[in-house]
Amino acid sequence: MKKIYLLAIVGITVLLSSCGRGGQGELVGAYNRKFKNNRIPLGMVYIPPGHTPLGGSDEDITFSQNGPSRMTTISAFFMDQTEISNAEYRQFTNWVRDSIAVTMMGLPAQYTVTPRNGTATTVGGDRNIDWKKVGPNGSNLWRSRGRGTNQAQQSQLDGMYYSGLDALPGKKEFDVRKFEYTYAELNMDKAAAGHKDPNSKRQDYIDRFTIAIYPDTMVWKTDYSYSQNDPMVRGYYNHPSYDDYPVVGVSWEQAKAFSHWRTRLYDGVAVARKLPAGSRSDYRLPAETEFEYAARGGNTKTKYPWGGPYIRNTKGCLQANFKPGRGDYSSDGGIYTVGVRSYFPNDYGLYNMAGNVSEWTITSYNKSASPLLHDLNPNFTYDAGANDSKYKKRKVVKGGSWKDTGYFLQNAVATYEYQDTQRSYIGFRCVSSYPGTDLRN
Repeated sequence: MKKIYLLAIVGITVLLSSCGRGGQGELVGAYNRKFKNNRIPLGMVYIPPGHTPLGGSDEDITFSQNGPSRMTTISAFFMDQTEISNAEYRQFTNWVRDSIAVTMMGLPAQYTVTPRNGTATTVGGDRNIDWKKVGPNGSNLWRSRGRGTNQAQQSQLDGMYYSGLDALPGKKEFDVRKFEYTYAELNMDKAAAGHKDPNSKRQDYIDRFTIAIYPDTMVWKTDYSYSQNDPMVRGYYNHPSYDDYPVVGVSWEQAKAFSHWRTRLYDGVAVARKLPAGSRSDYRLPAETEFEYAARGGNTKTKYPWGGPYIRNTKGCLQANFKPGRGDYSSDGGIYTVGVRSYFPNDYGLYNMAGNVSEWTITSYNKSASPLLHDLNPNFTYDAGANDSKYKKRKVVKGGSWKDTGYFLQNAVATYEYQDTQRSYIGFRCVSSYPGTDLRN
């Protein structure tokens, strides 16, 4: 009798549980795979959502009268704690270099390699390769010009180097002009304007780019007349002493290409870890308002990232890398750029949000656009083509640099540069939108 009661209880439990899961035709939803959404990406900090007055200043030495103060709400996002360094950008250029080499060597899209441990590994996908992970033959590829590859592959790799009259006698140097990154992205502005047109196709809203991604190291000469900057040209991007210095000589277009590659790099790992699609938002450049909001560190109407109202602290030390006075570049502790973790971070933990290098934003520069901007995540964008006027190619840069006066260090101040131009004083950092309302909830 007890067994009968027990079976009855189990049967009722199964029936109720099946009803609760929608087994009787109830609406229960089709949920995507759950995962922890509280992991902060490596090297980034979390910027919480909030509202604050942005823009405006008690100083306007250029009499521009643009960017009036207005209450603005900004959604949560992640932001790089530092400017992108030479070492970090070099990971990008090396990836492109190796991808091109794999293609030139005629390796298939999928092939098998056997590293030192003797375990065969199948590598496939994007026709790129991390030589250090391939094994003893691949890791010595560039030092030995293809040791472990066949003679035909070695000959094909010769196309990666300067040759003929372009080569310096006795030197084997990469032809960095060949380091091009090709990618495509959906243009949301175009899609929003025409997606309801029955004659439109998705391809109409996809922008495709091929970008030469190697930094222009000659900016240390071209930006300054009659100045002995040759050592910076030769060493700044590749010398180990500058590994943790901000990358410069990178255009807005190159910074966008880096952001796309960084997203692709993470997506490849996400697939290997079997994370759901879209487990992290794409990396991108910050909007002007996001940059200013993050620079203020959660404080209201502060003049500088460290608060203010002065550029020196209570001990009389300068708090950023800029130009303190005429002919004086060294009083702040740096003559050119300094390491990306120099000086104290702001209250969000962000370094050098003012000074060191100015930074690209995704925002297009247009003084007349300010009254049109929404008060929720305001941003003005324009995708300028190669044949557009140069005035349509202006992009907002923020933060001031090592060669700027103190005025340009203010949170509210913005300048511009053309999107296809490289400078010795402009770098960048990435952001990634938080997929939710608030990480803390």
